[in-house]
Amino acid sequence: MSQPPLYTTQLQAGLGLIEETQRLLELYEPGMRYPQLFTKALESGQFPLVSARRLDNIVRECFGPRYLRQPGVAEWLKQLLPHLDSDARRQLLMLHTARANPILADFIREVYWPRYTSGRDSLSRDDALRFVEDAVRAGRTQKRWADSTISRISSYLLSACADFGLLESRRSGPRRLYSVRLSTRVAGYLAYHLKFQGLGDNQVLNHPDWQLFGLERADVREQFKRLSLEGLLIMQTAGNVTHISWQHKNMQEVVNVLAGY
Repeated sequence: MSQPPLYTTQLQAGLGLIEETQRLLELYEPGMRYPQLFTKALESGQFPLVSARRLDNIVRECFGPRYLRQPGVAEWLKQLLPHLDSDARRQLLMLHTARANPILADFIREVYWPRYTSGRDSLSRDDALRFVEDAVRAGRTQKRWADSTISRISSYLLSACADFGLLESRRSGPRRLYSVRLSTRVAGYLAYHLKFQGLGDNQVLNHPDWQLFGLERADVREQFKRLSLEGLLIMQTAGNVTHISWQHKNMQEVVNVLAGY
């Protein structure tokens, strides 16, 4: 069994970056890597309040790992995001940000959603601090982080969750939890994205990415029923056995449908 990825401090390079990501996706052209995208962004004039050094950091340390590491992702999001509402856009960007930052993914799965489902209404900086301290003690980082690093990353986790609509945006005190409902279009994107990574039907249903949106297997099956009603796939169940007939042959077909083409 493979070891879980180690946590890094990469999240400190940029949190949600919702507006910046959308502008970079507008500038992005298929096949671009980060040097070309940085040059185009710098010359575009669309980031007048961002220094060249900071813009390079955003493209290299944030946009690149999130949207350029997996082939096709930037192209699909560039096409799809303009056709989604703001909640769905945030959910898609959160999915790829969490994949690139395992510490954020685990914080959402292990702290945010258990707190939400238990009926609590807020998260505090102490909650995030305990999570990071426990992770460091458990050897989840490449080397032991200094107390100052632990403190910074704890704050960044809360701020990133706020950027993605999970928490209230405030700088001090407990942050109120917000109700989040997974968009059907985002569910369709995620289902097919997992499928085209070579996963079997049960692996797709059980994948931890669904837990980023508070869904367990039974909840995922309900999502798939909705996708079936939308004609995106056909799901057949008999007892605990689930078979899915996938209606599209590649992600570009899926994105075309989700974008309404």
